[in-house]
Amino acid sequence: MPKLEAYSKKLDYSYCLGVFPCHALLDAKPEMAVRLLLHPQGVGNEGVEKLRERCAALGIREEMAERVLKRESKKDNCFAAIVFKKYDCGLSPDDAHAVFCQISDGGNLGTACRAAVGFGYKNLAVIRPCVDVFDPHVLRASMGAFFRLNTHVFNSFDEYLALNKDREMYPFMLDGAIPLNAAAENANKKHTLIFGNEASGLPAVFQTYGQSVKIPQSDEIDSLNLAVAASIAMYTFQNTPRIRR
Repeated sequence: MPKLEAYSKKLDYSYCLGVFPCHALLDAKPEMAVRLLLHPQGVGNEGVEKLRERCAALGIREEMAERVLKRESKKDNCFAAIVFKKYDCGLSPDDAHAVFCQISDGGNLGTACRAAVGFGYKNLAVIRPCVDVFDPHVLRASMGAFFRLNTHVFNSFDEYLALNKDREMYPFMLDGAIPLNAAAENANKKHTLIFGNEASGLPAVFQTYGQSVKIPQSDEIDSLNLAVAASIAMYTFQNTPRIRR
């Protein structure tokens, strides 16, 4: 087997770090898994042993790789990882989408991915320039939820828009025209929630894309964390009774 390189965006594979995320990968995308990496100290751990059983049944090679695990996780207590092939997904045209524009922090994107799965947004568009969606830090922050999503990276929002012209668009902006609850009760199933960069948010031009939305908040803070704002928005849109559908 070829030597495993330190992760970089150019590689055609990535690392899923941690026992729970690895199980999530095998639940959702078992065909992408190619190698199970183990730490000697993890042998005998219940979660690790279950992982070994599942990988053996799938014909996935197992190997001791303490150095690789430490290198990729930057920790001494990462007991398992799965090397998997990168893949691309199309977005379902009939379901709700969440769009993340120019996100620069892997932890934010990973946490937002986890919330998206929790609140039923299984289709994510990520707009460049952005963090590498297959960076192990993103995957780890998602706790494996990333593998349950249809995720596609677009070169620009216009590229996304060209393929999704007939959707209701809801860009989230500090100067959004209507409050969150009002937007949620008027949305239909086929809608798109749009979130901007952690520091700069969405450019003013997004006011022209559909219905801009604001999350009411105290004037004692300047804004909410991206993952927090996205979580509030997705929960509200999924749980507010609709005036129309």
